Amino acid sequence: MASLSLYAPLEGWACSLDEVPDAVFAERMLGDGVAIDPTGDTLIAPCDARIVTVQPTGHAITLRTAEGAELLIHIGLDTVALKGEGFETLVVAGDTVTRGQPLIRFDLDRIVREARAAVTPIVVTNGDRFTIAHRATGAIVASGDPVMTLTAREAHAQPVAGGCPAATRTIVVPLPHGIHARPAARIAEVARGFDAVVTLAKDGAPVAATSPVGLLSLIVAHNDRVTIAATGAQAEAAVEAVAELILHGIKEDAAPTPPRPTPPAPRDVPAGAIAGVTAAPGLAIGTVARWDVHDLDVPPEGCGIAAEEAAFTQACAALSAELTGKAAAASGPMRAILDAHAAMLSDDALLNTARAAIADGHSAAYAWRAAIRPQADALRAGGDPRLAERADDMRDLERQLIARLMGIEDAGLTLPEGAILLAEDLLPSQFMALDLDRLAGLAIMRGGPTSHVSILAAARGVPTLVALGDALRAVAIGSRVILDAGAGWLHPVPSPETLADAEARVSAAATRRAEAFARAGEECRTADGARIELFANCGSAADADYAVRNGAEGCGLLRTELLFLDRDTAPDVAEQTADYQAVVDALDGRPLIIRLLDIGGDKPAPYLPIEGEENPALGLRGVRVVLAHPHILEDQLKAILAVRPLGRCRIMVPMIAGVDELLKVRAVLDRLTGGARDVELGVMVETPAAAIGADLLAAEADFLSIGTNDLTQYTLAMDRGNAAVAGALDGLHPAVLRLIGETVRGGALRHRWTGVCGSLASDPLAVPILLGLGVTELSVAPAAVPEIKALVRDLDLSAARDHARAALACPDAAAVRRLAREFAR
Repeated sequence: MASLSLYAPLEGWACSLDEVPDAVFAERMLGDGVAIDPTGDTLIAPCDARIVTVQPTGHAITLRTAEGAELLIHIGLDTVALKGEGFETLVVAGDTVTRGQPLIRFDLDRIVREARAAVTPIVVTNGDRFTIAHRATGAIVASGDPVMTLTAREAHAQPVAGGCPAATRTIVVPLPHGIHARPAARIAEVARGFDAVVTLAKDGAPVAATSPVGLLSLIVAHNDRVTIAATGAQAEAAVEAVAELILHGIKEDAAPTPPRPTPPAPRDVPAGAIAGVTAAPGLAIGTVARWDVHDLDVPPEGCGIAAEEAAFTQACAALSAELTGKAAAASGPMRAILDAHAAMLSDDALLNTARAAIADGHSAAYAWRAAIRPQADALRAGGDPRLAERADDMRDLERQLIARLMGIEDAGLTLPEGAILLAEDLLPSQFMALDLDRLAGLAIMRGGPTSHVSILAAARGVPTLVALGDALRAVAIGSRVILDAGAGWLHPVPSPETLADAEARVSAAATRRAEAFARAGEECRTADGARIELFANCGSAADADYAVRNGAEGCGLLRTELLFLDRDTAPDVAEQTADYQAVVDALDGRPLIIRLLDIGGDKPAPYLPIEGEENPALGLRGVRVVLAHPHILEDQLKAILAVRPLGRCRIMVPMIAGVDELLKVRAVLDRLTGGARDVELGVMVETPAAAIGADLLAAEADFLSIGTNDLTQYTLAMDRGNAAVAGALDGLHPAVLRLIGETVRGGALRHRWTGVCGSLASDPLAVPILLGLGVTELSVAPAAVPEIKALVRDLDLSAARDHARAALACPDAAAVRRLAREFAR
């Protein structure tokens, strides 16, 4: 295998596993990979593969490629506690899937509200066999964009434990959520520590305890019995260690199932509106068109067995070729659906049933309906909503082949401009035939939110409601209606006031988006003229290019650790210089702040001897690492000083706790420059010590930049990698805000500016408070630049100061957020 390309299974912000607030993933306990903070609600296959497991709760799935790569995709963090609520699985174990095929649909809003985080790791669990040669991080990715490239490692012979001591033990699993990703990682880690081959079994063949994917494939639930077995010199010790870990060593709260979101109460639906189920959110106003689809009439009797058999064979071949051709030209959900239809058309059981009916004297069209319709009806009657929605695919295939056999062109529908299309039901092929440029929205009497039409509509951004019921029949063709798919209703006869309100909302949203992008290139100033520098956080030249196109005025944080990780040796001066120069060139004259290497803790590098630590967050990380390895610091400073033009670069030191650390870095820099101060040297304020001592640091630093993620962690004494407490972390906690204010005050005493490069800078609720506290530079996610610039543009600084003072007086983060929402109105 030369290489294996993996494609983004979700749209969203791609980041390193280092940024996942869960030690299991950040410390690569399950393997290496990338993570995506999603903006969509459908997980698709990252490559052609076979489904190994789909967790019963729907929150995680494992796949195995033909090359042998094993992939785990875990939607959100601690989502196992949702117990399947908000997840709709579209595949089952054993299915063969193609790249881009939908695998799981999920309620993103619910995950954001009720889970610890929505960020979704994509992990290669058998990293002993594959190396990640390339990964896309620090950028927005669309579903299907390249995200990882794997190359095979050389195979190594595995030890054979035959003829060695053996041991077994059967236990009842007490874990509230069974063996999911986190316990699997812990079990595998323990099993690897013994000179023994360890397996687990549940009602069947055993799997290797060192394989997280294998452990997940067992689908072990609370109170299930499993048998632990081992052979080898330490077999007995290995079995006891794994058993004790499962029985007593993995602490998980048996959290109650989060309450199911209740449907909107009648008062939430405007009087006269029809309530439905959201399939694809959005607000649209348009003219009603209707598409009533009826069964095609077919003759029961054929024109002779030989003729009907020939017609059937020819029609199947022609339709198969058409579906295959369309699939090759399509992408995403549309390609997956076309591939699924082509696969069904080659199903021997269906084809043989139809041919048997033809042999009994029936027409080919009648025989095909007689073969496929009972299968679709059985799916609908089975009580499983997901399978009932898959029946639509069978009906669609039935209609397409019958139309071909009958010589009927199943023509599409001519839509008026801005149409709201009403239908009792709609088949995927009919949706694909619509002129989407003229379609404003869909309203369907039947169906569900996971039907293929719903998936297609969501992929194309068409606001869609389903399950509206028979009331939809009374809506007049040609009438002007409001479809609020996000709120879950269609108003067939809106009052002038309701219509005017909807028109204003549609117009305002469109205007906001257009204005934000149109003015993104303008200098960032508040409404009363205060200058605020609006920069972007980047990890590569590609990030910088994207940020500039979005209006960023520079790069406020270049994450240089991305160049140092996932390799056996540190990059030399030439490689680093080339990397930094590419970012400078992409910024086209705009400022660049380069953060010195920030590894250690949750971001280890194999070539730096950092011993395991009981609490890595408080150990050797940040500036402490480069001071402990001065050749790394010196090489990086040499590389930065080689970039041209030199004046575009500033240097920022991470994880500073005291002035002595900054002075040590300053001494190396002065030695390399002969004492010339051509390059600004600043510090990241990530510890309470740095915030409280900001005035002391500012006497030696040229600027201060606050990393709110770590500052929040250290201020609240909550490890963001600890599932038990990380959910309570909130940078808008008054204690954190007070430290930000103290940092600004300390910097101002020395006439130094203070910026924020942590996640609070991208939070629209936090920005007015930050500026009110005196922050004058924000470095945000590249995609957020236009929105944050627009927010700053409308902000009065004096009002922001009053707002910040009120926030500092709040008792907790929740109160601050309530206050911030009121201020934003």
